[in-house]
Amino acid sequence: MELLRILESILFTANKPLDLETLKTLVNRGAEAQGGLPELATLGAEEVAAGLEQLRTELESSSIMLTEVAGGYRLATRDPYFPWVRAMFDEARPPKLSQPALETLAVIAYRQPISRAEIEAVRGVAVGGVLETLVDRAVVRVAGRADVPGRPLLYETTPYFLEHFGLRDLNDLPNVEELKRVKLPDPKPEADPNQQPELIHESAGNQTEN
Repeated sequence: MELLRILESILFTANKPLDLETLKTLVNRGAEAQGGLPELATLGAEEVAAGLEQLRTELESSSIMLTEVAGGYRLATRDPYFPWVRAMFDEARPPKLSQPALETLAVIAYRQPISRAEIEAVRGVAVGGVLETLVDRAVVRVAGRADVPGRPLLYETTPYFLEHFGLRDLNDLPNVEELKRVKLPDPKPEADPNQQPELIHESAGNQTEN
């Protein structure tokens, strides 16, 4: 059985990007279940990676392409054909992120993990409501607490953030190293956490990701 067709079937069925190790495991497991396919049952990650590159080349003339996002691989519709695919779905799409939400998300993406006070020092406005939205949309999550007085919550982007924006990893962000080196404005002192509770609790960071 041809490896390319197996990989194509797995990726076609998957509802999220699959990393190389997962694909290898699925190929091996499927071959063992079939029986009589020892060459696939013992296939290594290098062979699977080579198969993926062959599949990518084979799909170059297709409306479907193989992409790398969020540390894994998935099949996606090429941009010119997307309107026809979208027309199949009648349900309302979630509203686009507002400009303030996108600006806040950019600050988090480039300087994570980062506290609300640090985000507000950069943006110059309160971001509590925007952070709630970003967590609800599963593109941001709570990463823990800072080791400073008040122990403020820290925020980071999620794997779904990478998937949503079509990024393999955070290094795909433009000018990422330059912007990481820019000094952030000093945040205002954190209020007494007993008097000013966080808007988002640590449990929000454990929500299910899409």
